[in-house]
Amino acid sequence: MSFFKKLKEKITQQTDSVTEKFKDGLTKTRDSFAGKMNDLVAKYRKVDEDFFEELEELLISADVGVATVMDLIDELKMEVKRRNIQDTKEVQSVISEKLVEIYEGDEDEEKSNSLNLEAGRLNVVLFVGVNGVGKTTTIGKLAHKLKNEGNSVLLAAGDTFRAGAIEQLEVWGQRVGVDVIKQSEGSDPAAVMYDAVQAAKARKVDVLLCDTAGRLQNKVNLMKELEKVKRVIEKEIPGAPHEVLLVLDATTGQNAMTQAKQFSQATDVSGIVLTKLDGTAKGGIVLAIKGELDIPVKFVGLGEKMDDLQEFNTNQYVYGLFSEIIEEQEKEE
Repeated sequence: MSFFKKLKEKITQQTDSVTEKFKDGLTKTRDSFAGKMNDLVAKYRKVDEDFFEELEELLISADVGVATVMDLIDELKMEVKRRNIQDTKEVQSVISEKLVEIYEGDEDEEKSNSLNLEAGRLNVVLFVGVNGVGKTTTIGKLAHKLKNEGNSVLLAAGDTFRAGAIEQLEVWGQRVGVDVIKQSEGSDPAAVMYDAVQAAKARKVDVLLCDTAGRLQNKVNLMKELEKVKRVIEKEIPGAPHEVLLVLDATTGQNAMTQAKQFSQATDVSGIVLTKLDGTAKGGIVLAIKGELDIPVKFVGLGEKMDDLQEFNTNQYVYGLFSEIIEEQEKEE
């Protein structure tokens, strides 16, 4: 059975609506990536060095990341040799197989991609990231998701420096129907976190979602501030925060990789939320993050709607990239 067939079987076990969200959300990337891929396959009838060189350029242009692409090309060459593949069309299936392998590795994907939330405790999720990446919107959408799953949720307005940040979080709180713990603009973020933790404990809430400032231009101060916020939370709840989610804008490409490196050096980032994946033709950034930083992408933003924040799933992601090729193969069969 071909890998594409196996992938289709795995996808049918997922809910159709989520699969469609990945397919629709990755339209720009797919149009660019799959279109160029089809052109490449049409151009070369035989798998040779020139084919691999152009494939390398194609993957780099999709923001898969140079180091990840080099490893992928080496593995593809070995696999093509091992299976004695001559026809370039057959390589498409092997590429998709290797993309899944890169992302999943030896881990249990569901375990690494799901949030570290436990029943019976106050779960604290800290959000970090520069201004403008969609951090506050992500917090609002995740609050909506968690509440719909039956959790009681509280929000902490720890971004006390950006004008309008507190009000923006309050708007989301009202929309979702959850309370926001805040202080005045310019106050100490660590003090806000202390208040939020005390309120969450008193109300026995399940999940506390914490916003933080994102002024990367003043990096040293920002990183010190994040460390202080983390210390305050940890002092009040040993072992917390249980998740530190770094929010990145997929449309910024390699710039998002730079931010990821800087934040992961300063704080223990446990997962990535990749926003605006539907707005870029360079969705390969998902693989670059995993391949070069080994931080799991836990959620992706696939649109503007409240439920367009989706848990990341490798099979649905790869299906979203190759859906047209898969459908073509089905018609041929």
